[in-house]
Amino acid sequence: MPHTQRALIVIDLQNDYFANGKYPLWNTEAVLDNCVAAIERAHALGMPVILVQHVADSSKGIAPFFNAGSAGVAIHPRILAAAQQAPVVVKRAADSFHETSLQATLTELGIRQLLLCGMMTQNCVTHTALSRAADKYEVAVLADCCTTVDQMLHAIALNALSIRVPLLTAAEALA
Repeated sequence: MPHTQRALIVIDLQNDYFANGKYPLWNTEAVLDNCVAAIERAHALGMPVILVQHVADSSKGIAPFFNAGSAGVAIHPRILAAAQQAPVVVKRAADSFHETSLQATLTELGIRQLLLCGMMTQNCVTHTALSRAADKYEVAVLADCCTTVDQMLHAIALNALSIRVPLLTAAEALA
């Protein structure tokens, strides 16, 4: 498949998930390095990159993190620097397709295959990969570009996801 029909979707690499954020996750610096490298490789291949940003739904009260206007809701500066021209899809639910512009963006770009990476493996990455809206795409998850609360939960989530979605490394997917 031509690289222009594939897109790298980077989900929720936001400040609250890193050290000094409101909900730091496991292995974030290694995953950040891997995601930046994946973005750079995608650019080299001419593959579109789309950033997804979770913003808490203020109608449901103040959330523990990702509140609009906070430093923690911002996409990590290294991701923004690596993907300066990437469209940003804002979501309020775990599924990156749910009530967002993701579907329209993918259609506009002529995308047929999705390479997913991001935070948290068992939540937003999994819900996006298994979304009914994702059924029309070939979907793969870049396992080395994802993380969550701890290594065990990450491994459990990837194992569960593996029966439905291929798990690849960034090097395999972006060769």
